Amino acid sequence: MRNPAKLIAAASSIAVLLGSLALTAPGVAVAADDALVAKGKKIAENRKKGNCFACHDYKGAHLPGNVGPPLVAMKARFPDKAKLRAQIWDATKANPNTMMPPFGRHEILSEKEIDAVTEWVWTL
Repeated sequence: MRNPAKLIAAASSIAVLLGSLALTAPGVAVAADDALVAKGKKIAENRKKGNCFACHDYKGAHLPGNVGPPLVAMKARFPDKAKLRAQIWDATKANPNTMMPPFGRHEILSEKEIDAVTEWVWTL
């Protein structure tokens, strides 16, 4: 049988280590996420890239279109962020008759650009 005192000491050490990482990591991750969200918004509003406001209304959109659904409550509509990303990558998979261009499949946006746009849209 193993020594319970050594197991408790090892588990405590690991817990302290993980706890200290948890205190520092979110601050760094939040800054990176904020930068990625800002990049995604810039791509989404670029007329030669995402051009999202041509079809979608969202908070802060200047003269938005109304062909696509408004981009509101996105976390509620897409609790799984991967599904939102898949929708941006190729909306024709979920709806073959959609007017939304398949940004990934047609290589309109790069994978990193789609990741950034996904992060931004998910904040709406």
